[in-house]
Amino acid sequence: MKGAETLAASLIGAAVGVTVGLVSFYFFSWRQSPGMGMGIFMLVPMSAGFAVALVAPKPNSAATIGVLSVVGSLVVLVATGREGALCAVLAFPLIASALAIGLLIGILVRKTFVAGSKNRTTTTGMFMLIVPLLIVGGQRIETPSLLQARAEVVQTSVEVNGQPERVWGYILSIDSVEVRKPMLMYVGLPIPERCVLKGAGVGAKRTCYFNSGYIEETVTEWNPPYRLGLSIDRTHMPGRHWLGFESAEYRLQAQGANTLLTRSTTVTSHLRPVWYWRPLERLGVESEHEYILRDVVRRAKQ
Repeated sequence: MKGAETLAASLIGAAVGVTVGLVSFYFFSWRQSPGMGMGIFMLVPMSAGFAVALVAPKPNSAATIGVLSVVGSLVVLVATGREGALCAVLAFPLIASALAIGLLIGILVRKTFVAGSKNRTTTTGMFMLIVPLLIVGGQRIETPSLLQARAEVVQTSVEVNGQPERVWGYILSIDSVEVRKPMLMYVGLPIPERCVLKGAGVGAKRTCYFNSGYIEETVTEWNPPYRLGLSIDRTHMPGRHWLGFESAEYRLQAQGANTLLTRSTTVTSHLRPVWYWRPLERLGVESEHEYILRDVVRRAKQ
């Protein structure tokens, strides 16, 4: 009987954690805020960990229940299309760290205030009221800071066999990409497949197709065979676009018998905290750069 009671209490703890996570996520995003920040990635898992620690059958089981709650919440969000698998994978270390902090605080409160209370249920309920207050307050405080996107330029270079006059044609249109995929493309990073250029010169249109959508571009600078500038007009990709693409540029510089080919992309982001997401965003953009540029190198060798 004791084992059944423990299992029931564990399931209740997991249900509490999932409920706090999902309800808080939808509360933070119901106004269609253009970004996600400390509230979703840290305050919500901390609150979920705090709540789980208060209702777990034993303090030493809270960590397991908390992790199951986080994983369950992420699975639901990915399965319902609210978030992508890549976002969930990249966010997990940050969420897990915040969860651990919430668990520790919850265990401390439980031992200090709840364990010695005459009515543990009432005391636990009073502390549980802190969770919605934190969520509501955090959402109101943080929302204004998420309205402003941050922008930066990501740049990658490779050396290609041949003079710029020869390499120029390889960057205009791409029939297919036939090189090894970077690791992130196996967990959800969009995979470039081909690009089609219609026309020539400023104003020409280029469409780049991915495994899960396509991007429409317009040529803004045309200086063959040394510079090609593109504005990124529309992104037709599934999911919510926390990372935006503003423009792209190719620069070709002769280096002896070869060409130094540089790809630059201007991106915008509404994700916070910056110290966590900025390196991951750069890694994602650089992975796409390297994938395309390595294919240019491959074609130039043929």
